[in-house]
Amino acid sequence: MMKKTSRKGKGGRACVVVLGDLGRSPRMQYHALSLACQANLEVDIVAYGGSQPHSALLEHRSIHIHTMTPWPKFLQNLPWIFRPVTLLVKPLIQFLMLLWFLVRIRSPAFFIVQNPPSVPTLIAVKWVSVLKRSAFIIDWHNFGHTLLALSLGRNSSFVAVYRWIEKHFGKMADGSFCVTKAMQHELAENWDIKATVFYDQSPEFFHVASLLEKHELFYRLHNNIIQPLGLQDCVSYGAGMLGHEHQETFLTRLVGKDIFLKQNRPAVVVSSTSWTPDEDFNILLEAAVMYDRRVAALLNEDDSIPDEFVWKEIYDEKQCLFPRLLFIITGKGPDKQEYEDKISKLHLKRVAFRTMWLSAEDYPLLLGSADLGVCLHTSSSGLDLPMKVVDMFGCGLPVCAVSYSCIDELVKVGKNGILFSSSSELADELLMLFRGFPNECNALHSLKKSIVEMGSRRWSTEWEEHAKPLISQVITQYQD
Repeated sequence: MMKKTSRKGKGGRACVVVLGDLGRSPRMQYHALSLACQANLEVDIVAYGGSQPHSALLEHRSIHIHTMTPWPKFLQNLPWIFRPVTLLVKPLIQFLMLLWFLVRIRSPAFFIVQNPPSVPTLIAVKWVSVLKRSAFIIDWHNFGHTLLALSLGRNSSFVAVYRWIEKHFGKMADGSFCVTKAMQHELAENWDIKATVFYDQSPEFFHVASLLEKHELFYRLHNNIIQPLGLQDCVSYGAGMLGHEHQETFLTRLVGKDIFLKQNRPAVVVSSTSWTPDEDFNILLEAAVMYDRRVAALLNEDDSIPDEFVWKEIYDEKQCLFPRLLFIITGKGPDKQEYEDKISKLHLKRVAFRTMWLSAEDYPLLLGSADLGVCLHTSSSGLDLPMKVVDMFGCGLPVCAVSYSCIDELVKVGKNGILFSSSSELADELLMLFRGFPNECNALHSLKKSIVEMGSRRWSTEWEEHAKPLISQVITQYQD
């Protein structure tokens, strides 16, 4: 997709570069929107297609998207023996394609490039920035060499070369952003790079969903939710009992003109993922099994009781100390099928899983409709923060997150979330938070109230205070 460009001069243009799926790169989408709306610039985006970006990006007259052809999927699954050749050929082809697209766009005042990936992105953008006499700015989301080390090992020669390129070209940038203070310290101490901390923040369209928004969202998602990944479960069992003609969803009921939340509704737990090795979803699956068994034990439930008997009692609105849990896992990625196969083999009475990919408009509504978020991100470098948690907080959603070195820059235990280090700890937290759901779960209500009281800074404010001054400074220095 390529929009018609305007004739605004070099000083009024910017270029955002993403060597990845633009629809799955929210931070770079927000950069483009801020450059167009808050800085009044014409913005070119060079990126791969795949997932649909937010409609605000597609509809803005000053944003022009140039879509590259991604690396063919069948080449990503070649046997291991071909891996060394792929590691050499793939970046070369990407480099030539990226050069072709960058050279053809109108010269911008500056490029902003997402890192990782570092190779060949940093090399190509630096070369073109010299050619076009434009400033070169890197937005450090993580370190590319640490991601490569997850598959090749830290002692790989490829990882060593990758790290050298990342550091060498990273130091050539005219300005740098990073996402944590821990990363800022690492860049300064060991890479000799001065970076400005620019925390991820959610835009204004992330908010607590209204009853009407919840009702309409789950009506749209009805066909996804009634389909279990394996055998019938505690959510699909009740599909035939729902009212028709937009009157009822799994969460809500429309009576006249009023919408009510059901008392016997499942608690909705959301986790978004790119299904990659730095997120171990076995932790979540094990915690779900533990929750299911511990609830049965706490209720002195006989294992011989048929699942259908338990489910019928739930749909007859029998009061229960612990709710059913509906885990909705959003995202795309290489390990998705593996985990869906594992989920399909689980036999759980009070837990159900659904995996889906939502539009950029529906994803914030899901977060705003959920009861709890779970984050399994551990960071390949230990220095970045998961943007998914920022989005959850923007929707007033408490989070249970895996504990690692710098997560406390984002998750404040007892105020906006809880940390865990094992599946058993996560299971304990689910039992504690959902005891008495939906009305008497005091610990969960306390976290939600605390998030509202803490408030949530928005992307536009953070960008105005931290990104815009650095960009202006870089342009001024570069022109001088």
